[in-house]
Amino acid sequence: MKTLARSTILFAIACAAGACGTEGDSSSITSLAATCDSVTPWANGTHYAVGAVVTFDGQTYQCIQAHTSQLDWTPPVVPALWGIADCDGGGDGGDGGDGTGDDGGGDGTGDDGGGDGTGDDGGGDGGGVADGFILSPYKDTSINMDFNTNVISTTVPGARTPLADDLAANGGGPITLAFATGECGTENWGGVQGAAIAQANVPRLTSAGIDYILSTGGAAGSFTCGSDAGFSTFINRWLSPNLIGVDFDIEVGQSQAAIVNLVRRIDAAHGAHPGLRFSLTIATLANTDGSESLNATGVATLQAVTTVFGSSVPSFVTINLMTMDYGGPSQFVCVVANGTCDMGQSAAQAARNLHDRHGIPFGNIELTPMIGGNDVQSNVFHPADVNTLATFAAQNGIAGVHFWSYDRDVDCPPGPASPVCNSHGGVGAHGFLHRFQSAL
Repeated sequence: MKTLARSTILFAIACAAGACGTEGDSSSITSLAATCDSVTPWANGTHYAVGAVVTFDGQTYQCIQAHTSQLDWTPPVVPALWGIADCDGGGDGGDGGDGTGDDGGGDGTGDDGGGDGTGDDGGGDGGGVADGFILSPYKDTSINMDFNTNVISTTVPGARTPLADDLAANGGGPITLAFATGECGTENWGGVQGAAIAQANVPRLTSAGIDYILSTGGAAGSFTCGSDAGFSTFINRWLSPNLIGVDFDIEVGQSQAAIVNLVRRIDAAHGAHPGLRFSLTIATLANTDGSESLNATGVATLQAVTTVFGSSVPSFVTINLMTMDYGGPSQFVCVVANGTCDMGQSAAQAARNLHDRHGIPFGNIELTPMIGGNDVQSNVFHPADVNTLATFAAQNGIAGVHFWSYDRDVDCPPGPASPVCNSHGGVGAHGFLHRFQSAL
């Protein structure tokens, strides 16, 4: 952003109106310079260029990312789009505006961050839109995090680099950020509070044009969400045109009631954010003997979907299968070829099992292999498996492919699985990412 004299802009705290009880500590908010020569009331359905200055509810804001306004993208709600401007002598501050625009609607900043969305595109969901197939690697936010700044970072390029910069240099594309744990609204990311990590990273991701998905739970923790208001707070921290989805990774001992609560949050959030996709990530085997591939948690998750949505899975909900760590080669756990689990064919088999046994359409299925050596050392996902998986994805129209994980996409020799290299070798930095990009 260009530096201009006469005023200071402060990034707004990432809370929807009514979702936060107090203002954040401004001493921790990034300070930029702005100009306030021309101030107008904020209006719905208006295109704002970077540097535009508006008033809303008695506060003055400057645009930090070009966009067309929507009712639920009011300046206090979306810190990726607006910063607070302290206009010292620059302009008269305008008349304050009521944030309603010509259509007379409300400001859309209730607990659910909703609003009726009568902007140019008619969507008004306050988030991005995830259309069709996606490729979105998982990124463990706690690995190589700069804990001084809370900037999500990686060392795949050879030195610690902000994730947004590294993604932009390697083809961009969506990234799945993992994992938020705890109760929605008071969640944390590897010990970093939700508001702090969002504030540090949303502007970087949006500035680089990187779409992102928020993943919760995981193998080492669980995510619960007992209210729509709490889930709205969680989403609104990250709300921007580049937020395209939320993932519930359900692995650690949630009760059936807790899983049903998560799926109920999807139902409510879809009304406020119809462009977002929601995935439920569960463990699976890839057996070829006709028996059940899912564990009890996976079955409970599918039952929760039926409880909330009935027999048909909505188009905005996907089941994401973790196609990894099957165990020793056997027809009871994987597709066996040459005495080992063929990881590419096994991923495809897991999808077929979910489709055939539980009736989940391929268009509602996503797959997540673990690149290189898995925790089960005999299970190795090779570069050739990328092409096998890509062929299956194209032939069957599945919803997406992820991989675990972004930080592992750099070489180290075969051996025990490492969180920061592929335990495979011979692929190169970003080698699996580039192979997926080429194949899909």
